[in-house]
Amino acid sequence: MKNASLILNAVLLVAVAVLFFLHFSSGKSGSSSGGSSSPSNVKVAYINQDTVLKYYDYVKVNSDKLDAQVKSLGDQLTQRQQSFQRDVQEYQNGRGNLTIGQASAIEEGLQRKVQNLQMFEQQLQQQLEGERERISTELYEKITSFLKTYSKEKGIEVILKFDRGSDVLFAGDSLDISKDVVKGLNDAWKVESQKAPAKADSTKTKK
Repeated sequence: MKNASLILNAVLLVAVAVLFFLHFSSGKSGSSSGGSSSPSNVKVAYINQDTVLKYYDYVKVNSDKLDAQVKSLGDQLTQRQQSFQRDVQEYQNGRGNLTIGQASAIEEGLQRKVQNLQMFEQQLQQQLEGERERISTELYEKITSFLKTYSKEKGIEVILKFDRGSDVLFAGDSLDISKDVVKGLNDAWKVESQKAPAKADSTKTKK
């Protein structure tokens, strides 16, 4: 899923802003705010984006469903295109035996079919885009909800995303919570899947 990387960016983008705020708010308050955490006491951790996306079962399941839908809709479009091409070929083969009026009527019909084919293709694209957006939104909600609970349980105040595209140039392995997060996400997803086995599959082709 190409949009999946954007989801983690959206989930964790606020982390840098939070750390920035903690740094300067601590500097302003000085020693008078004895109950506040100084930057040196802020517990920070990070997750590897690629690890989460690769091993989170929700991502794999929905990626497979989306791939199947893309293939199904693609097959439908191909069938309609082939049918149109046969109509065009049939018209070209028999055009010499048609009157001007007959040829004009067939050409108008073919033009309508072209328009219908274009509209159908646009509908398929919109359907796929809507499904991608649904998965992206759901993925965002699942990750943010889990990290909110996880951070409270572990006493973590900032969770960063660490990969080659992030602003974090180095982070020690001791701060990497990717495997723990993946395990927690998968445990929650397993429970959710078992509770709703008959949940409607929104990736099915709309007719």
